[in-house]
Amino acid sequence: MTDRVLSNFLDADGRLHTIPSKHSKLLVVLDFLAQAFEPGVRYPEARVNEILGEFHPDFAALRRYLVENGFLDRADNHYWRSGGTFDV
Repeated sequence: MTDRVLSNFLDADGRLHTIPSKHSKLLVVLDFLAQAFEPGVRYPEARVNEILGEFHPDFAALRRYLVENGFLDRADNHYWRSGGTFDV
């Protein structure tokens, strides 16, 4: 299901053409986006915006969704990955 959901929202370059409105599909996309952040690394907000902007122009919404859904945590304008799937 994950690949099917992603194929419905990502173009051939891996950019989001639409942010899913259905929460279950949004979680799949957020998990995909969380993979762009290295575990254990703290990112300044500007860098988070830059990374997310590579996927979709509304990086602020993506950043908010990632935090609200537990994929990223935030303190003192720095973010770090706190969720999502990890390759073992």
